[in-house]
Amino acid sequence: MFGNRLTELRNKKGLSQYGLADCLSFSRTQIANYEQGKREPDFATLIKLADFFDVSLDFLIGRSDHLVDADYELQNVIYTNTHRIDLTADESEYLKESLEIFRRSKAKWLEIDRK
Repeated sequence: MFGNRLTELRNKKGLSQYGLADCLSFSRTQIANYEQGKREPDFATLIKLADFFDVSLDFLIGRSDHLVDADYELQNVIYTNTHRIDLTADESEYLKESLEIFRRSKAKWLEIDRK
């Protein structure tokens, strides 16, 4: 699944294996081996690839079909934009608490789904 995702993302960006390798300081052979399933990347490489393609690790390795983790996206909106939308300190705190409630609920539902 990872190899297919990597190929799909690379093609979407219009990059050849050489082009992607050059952007990330990898060898073309390394990219080809990942795409063909001959090698598995280490964690640091996965992070570098996910950051480059602006996708979640879960999407990259095939655990999710969502390009970006919704929890991360929500957190990013709350923490980076609260100063721009003129929220009071209480409103900002309320949003942060709501995010924590969302995270706990999400974790609980994921646990139920695993059973």
